Amino acid sequence: MKLVIDKTITIEDLVREYPESVTFLMEKGIKCLVCGEPIWGTLESSAREKGYDETQIDGLLTELKEYLARREEAKGDEGTG
Repeated sequence: MKLVIDKTITIEDLVREYPESVTFLMEKGIKCLVCGEPIWGTLESSAREKGYDETQIDGLLTELKEYLARREEAKGDEGTG
């Protein structure tokens, strides 16, 4: 069962369950890996370290969920060819 993605999800859980999230987070300037290992802490704390406010964190979550949904859809499309 997939994890619920909210601001309290740990970076470790997010990266383990959704490895494709690494690219998204890096594009947003949020560090999620050090030496190939996930950063400790939550998505919210990592975003706050980068200066995100509450509204921006909510927007980040929305974008992340949309990004992951598109990636899942693309994977499904590959299997129907």
